[in-house]
Amino acid sequence: MDEVKISPKYQVVIPKEVRKSLNLHPGQKMVAIVKDGVIHLIPNRDITELRGFLKGMNSKGIREQEDRL
Repeated sequence: MDEVKISPKYQVVIPKEVRKSLNLHPGQKMVAIVKDGVIHLIPNRDITELRGFLKGMNSKGIREQEDRL
């Protein structure tokens, strides 16, 4: 786990290993979500990159009524 420091301008640097593993690029936008005192930074992906990412997912229990599937 890498530690980051907040700059006087409230900026942080994402460690190189994390940038490489998530294929992040300079200028890429991210969504910041705060939940239970934790900041989650989620890369904002182009919709075309999401094609097929749910392939093989078990949808049982996702909907309220099974007859809607």
